[in-house]
Amino acid sequence: MNEKKASQETLSPLANIESRLRLLLPADLYATAWLDPSQEKLEEVFEHLRTLQKIVIDYSSRSTAANPPVPGKPDESWRRGTLMFTDLAGFTRLMEANTSQGKAGAGTLLGVLNAYFAKMIEIVSKSGGDLLEFTGDALLVLFPTTDNETKPNEDAIKAIRAGLRMQRAMTEFAEIETPQGILHLGMRIGLHSGRFLSADIGTPRRMEHVLLGKTVQNTKLAESAGAEGRVCLSTTVYERVQDEFEFEDHTSKDGTRDYKLVVDNLSDDQLGEYELYSLGGSRRRQASALLFDRGIAELVKQIEDLVSAIEPLASLLPLPVLNLLVESAANRHIPPDFVEPTIVFVNFIGLPETVDRAMPGEEKKIIKTFSRAFALINAAVEARGGVLKKITYHLSGSDIVIYFGAPTAHSNDTERAAEAALAIRDIVTNLVVPRVGMQVPEVICQIGINMGAAFAAEIGEPRGRREFNVLGDTVNIAARLMNRAEPNQILVSGRAHEHIADKFEFDFIGDASLKGKAVLTPIYALKGKVQQ
Repeated sequence: MNEKKASQETLSPLANIESRLRLLLPADLYATAWLDPSQEKLEEVFEHLRTLQKIVIDYSSRSTAANPPVPGKPDESWRRGTLMFTDLAGFTRLMEANTSQGKAGAGTLLGVLNAYFAKMIEIVSKSGGDLLEFTGDALLVLFPTTDNETKPNEDAIKAIRAGLRMQRAMTEFAEIETPQGILHLGMRIGLHSGRFLSADIGTPRRMEHVLLGKTVQNTKLAESAGAEGRVCLSTTVYERVQDEFEFEDHTSKDGTRDYKLVVDNLSDDQLGEYELYSLGGSRRRQASALLFDRGIAELVKQIEDLVSAIEPLASLLPLPVLNLLVESAANRHIPPDFVEPTIVFVNFIGLPETVDRAMPGEEKKIIKTFSRAFALINAAVEARGGVLKKITYHLSGSDIVIYFGAPTAHSNDTERAAEAALAIRDIVTNLVVPRVGMQVPEVICQIGINMGAAFAAEIGEPRGRREFNVLGDTVNIAARLMNRAEPNQILVSGRAHEHIADKFEFDFIGDASLKGKAVLTPIYALKGKVQQ
């Protein structure tokens, strides 16, 4: 009995949650808190977790932070409103102009980006929008339909007014001094209204929040068809607000779709004040945990409560990104850098589009299959040291953005990326797909791989909504290679091919002209790994 009592007394007061704390504490704090669980050290653990809670909230949309995913209880629901998609023009030139300046140039570039994002996020939030996600230098925003709207089309009106405010604010970025002269940033904005399926997928270790349905794709189409400096509306939005603003006719570049550009002929008084001040500035924060009783037992209870609050939102972050946030929480700063990652872009086609034609109740089958695919793909990426950044929308299907070499680099990142791409193709081609309606959808993937210079940084509001991102032309080219790929084909750029040509089998596709590139790009199709 005495031996058992002595053994219990040697246990750390954190023993019951030790396995949960491993991922949430910096290595040095974890070690000292376990070896020396004094009241002072437990208070340090509490303060770190309170800071980390604020960080993971800032990495989440307002709606996700208010309703975090619940492991084991997948959530899917139809939502309705007006979606806004923005795309930034001029970033690649701005990055190239600062690359030669090394870390100083990275700091300058981050300053410009954060000024841009902070301004846009402030306008969006004060106008009643919810920033759902960053996609590179683009933003996806929801202006939700609510039951207490004073006008039936209030969500669309708010979105248009926000768009006009955002375009006016771009004058702040019309003249940016760089080592290569004066450059400017521009922005396109597209709007579309409708319903879309919102769902949490994955496993408790790594979850993802996805948006599915034609409404999301049509929003992207409205942006891509638009014009720099303007707010472009789909016909659906226009028909809802045609009596509220003036418009110009606009046709997509391929001549197949009609759009409207909003005419900004409003005075400041006519544009009016922001619709919602109740959001508390750019972001409404959840209340921070407060510690009144600093006894050991109460400290441990408060730490357990914080861990329970952090874990659901932390599961939405790739493990390497979470590690980065945990280790940098004390100073809340991740230094920006120019890196040379390998980027893998995957377009997952066939399953996301089925939600719009699903019979009632069939959405659950679709989400379950999508969840399985995501979990397997993420496992394939993690096992090879990569980062599955997120699943986002595409003109068809859903894009999966994957990094190798950021934030953690390896000497053979391109090889790891190629192995992951082959594994992903096998996962998709072998996926068991449920019947939806009267047919089983054909599920395929398109994959593009590229390597080269990129900008890695935590972008957004320095003390508000932000995300870790990798941006630049290297990312864009990977996406363009993906778009050119045939079903279940993996296309690799010439530069990436050079690094792995002796380890994998390829077919040379030819030299292709890619958007934004003055010279032809050699393209190879990855077939498989060389048999030893």
